[in-house]
Amino acid sequence: MSKLQKILIRARRQVFSEMVGNNPSIFQGEGYDFIELREYMSGDDIRHIDWNITAKMQKPFIKIFREERELSVVIVSVLNGSVHFGSKKFKQESIAEVVALLGYSTLKNGDLLSSYIFTDEMISHSKPSKKLHLVQKSVEEVLNFDALNQKVDFKVIADTLFKRLKRKSLILIVGDYFEMPDFKLLAKKHEVIAVIVRDRLEENPPEMGFASLVDPQSGAVLEGDFNASSVRAYSKKVAMHDHNLFERLRKDDIRFTKVYTDSIASVELRRLFGGR
Repeated sequence: MSKLQKILIRARRQVFSEMVGNNPSIFQGEGYDFIELREYMSGDDIRHIDWNITAKMQKPFIKIFREERELSVVIVSVLNGSVHFGSKKFKQESIAEVVALLGYSTLKNGDLLSSYIFTDEMISHSKPSKKLHLVQKSVEEVLNFDALNQKVDFKVIADTLFKRLKRKSLILIVGDYFEMPDFKLLAKKHEVIAVIVRDRLEENPPEMGFASLVDPQSGAVLEGDFNASSVRAYSKKVAMHDHNLFERLRKDDIRFTKVYTDSIASVELRRLFGGR
């Protein structure tokens, strides 16, 4: 069985078989457009409580949403060179798994799905569709793409999507985010969600002594003594980058989650969307 088939079968099973009953899909249908606030009543979902208004009024208020019959869901895979890395499996494969899960969950909800691949330019895109074949096509494109020596330009991604997407959409941008994005303008027009795919080894690498490493994005060779001190310094640098990244996303009102190559992607995605 090919890697593509394994990813598709596993994702379909998780979306169409395991996510049943009280958890019908990754996307918990809490609505899309905010309508009004009203006082909390017994039985209301506590996840909809507006804590700022509750604090001011000294009694709980919840947000009421208009449930749309059909969402426009856009999945964006960012495939720069650094996704060609992984201790258990490549991040590129994990991105393909995320695309499969999000794609099947979108179609199960009866929503419109479209997908994009970006580096520092738009590589491919699909028209909005409700056909299952689109999920297979999208996952296959991610798996087969040669990401080595590719760079990322988040400004190109944000500007292109802002110009191309006329209808208000739910945009899920999947990548490793070692570059700092600016989705502020895009998030004013659409709902943007960041799915950060990482390998634990690249955040906390082991001591390797003298070694030569190849940057999969630029192709440059880095030689040096990767001792305890240099490894700690690198890990602190990554942690500081992520701190700044999370602050930027929160400031721009963008939800996000981190999926590791050795974690179960469906679990992390369900947590992100309020699943149980």
